[in-house]
Amino acid sequence: LRVNDFLSGLMLGVGIKLVDFKIEIGRVWDNEFMRLIVADEISPDSCRLWDIETNRKLDKDVFRRDLGDLADAYTEVARRLGVMPQGPSGVSRPTLIN
Repeated sequence: LRVNDFLSGLMLGVGIKLVDFKIEIGRVWDNEFMRLIVADEISPDSCRLWDIETNRKLDKDVFRRDLGDLADAYTEVARRLGVMPQGPSGVSRPTLIN
């Protein structure tokens, strides 16, 4: 549940709706305690991401439904998240708080 809350908030902060996602989870034993960890990538390949204002698809559905250039959609997500050096105007880079 915390993964969903974190990802939803991160994406909302850059104008993207997180529709759904899939992750793989692993177990790590620490003495007598077991912790669950995310053991998967989190990317437009494993999430459905839509622009909040236009509902434009920014994920693998662009390819599946022949909606345009997949690289453009993925680049847009990367730009909004601050992974690419040039971000869109009016959108600030997200801040990770531990």
